[in-house]
Amino acid sequence: MINVQGISKYYNSVKAVNKVSFEVKKGQTLILLGPSGCGKTTTLRMLNRLIEPSEGIIKLDGKDISNQQPEILRRGIGYVLQHTGLFPHYTVAENIAIVPKLLNWDKQKIEKRSAELLEKLELEPGKYLHSYPGALSGGQQQRVGLARALMANPPVLLMDEPLGALDPITRSNIRQEFNRLDELREKTIVMVTHDIAEAFELGDNICLMNHGIIQQIGTPYQLLFEPQNSFVKDFFNEQRLQLELTVLSIADVWGHLSEQKHSESTMVSKGENLWEVLDSLQRSGSNRVRVNNPASGEQKVIGYRELMTAYSDFKNSVHE
Repeated sequence: MINVQGISKYYNSVKAVNKVSFEVKKGQTLILLGPSGCGKTTTLRMLNRLIEPSEGIIKLDGKDISNQQPEILRRGIGYVLQHTGLFPHYTVAENIAIVPKLLNWDKQKIEKRSAELLEKLELEPGKYLHSYPGALSGGQQQRVGLARALMANPPVLLMDEPLGALDPITRSNIRQEFNRLDELREKTIVMVTHDIAEAFELGDNICLMNHGIIQQIGTPYQLLFEPQNSFVKDFFNEQRLQLELTVLSIADVWGHLSEQKHSESTMVSKGENLWEVLDSLQRSGSNRVRVNNPASGEQKVIGYRELMTAYSDFKNSVHE
């Protein structure tokens, strides 16, 4: 869907982005991650020609975007900003109808789509459509910004630090909403964030950048357990324990789990990661949970010690 071939952006002698290449398949989410000034936002903005690359080729659905008029290109690409970019003197309805009006949608179609999206984003249409952005909370404004980007149902969505201006609790809640939103599951998404936990929660693949250069592209598992250089390895050290427990599932450590017999234990969903199992253990009155191997259907009853020992043994086996 998105194919980036050796793009660079130079500002005089400064290489903000240096020969970056990646591919995002239809329906996938790629996260651009890295320290401030690493080139991730510049890379994102080149995808819809807000910034023109100094060299390289960007193809969208097989077509070179340099051959398309920027205004026409952007009508097929949703764009979500950190500070929403809502027009303060427009109502919510007017803000989210901007692109559909450019596409000459009729009034009834716009109203139907507006109400549909606000409901999906947990904003009551009757209450919010005629409100102004200044009357909304930060989280509500961010939902409206997302609704505006999704209104014309674009196949591609670009998101530049979409949750960066929100407090941690609101940010976490909206991340969960993003994961549940069927509209996003159908999109090809490239998202910039500096939040590592956010990248791991929302991304199918992560592109880790530094000084305008890609250090590694891969799944969260690959970046944690198969780092390609010392920068990649060290980048995740401060949050490594939680990240690894979030990435690993019961199936990953099944062969390292020793079973504890216990008649009363809570059943844990087969798809849960180790972090979620730890949470279940904390909430379990017996400090034991029953876990399921999704491959074989076999069950084991484990406690905290068994889980952490299995995690440790798995890590040792990876590094052998």
